[in-house]
Amino acid sequence: CASECDRRCSATEHKSNCLLFCNKCCNKCLCVPPGTYGQKECCPCYNNWKTKEGGPKCP
Repeated sequence: CASECDRRCSATEHKSNCLLFCNKCCNKCLCVPPGTYGQKECCPCYNNWKTKEGGPKCP
């Protein structure tokens, strides 16, 4: 997960938060979407995991 999340979070200004949540999501879903944003439909678990407020949990 670590190298996939480094790639996923490489373009954000909020790198520590991105890495924290990306690694949580990757450990649960065993998948990280391609690219640095979007394309979450490639990983349904990653895409469908929401916060209590209903927003996206995974970066």
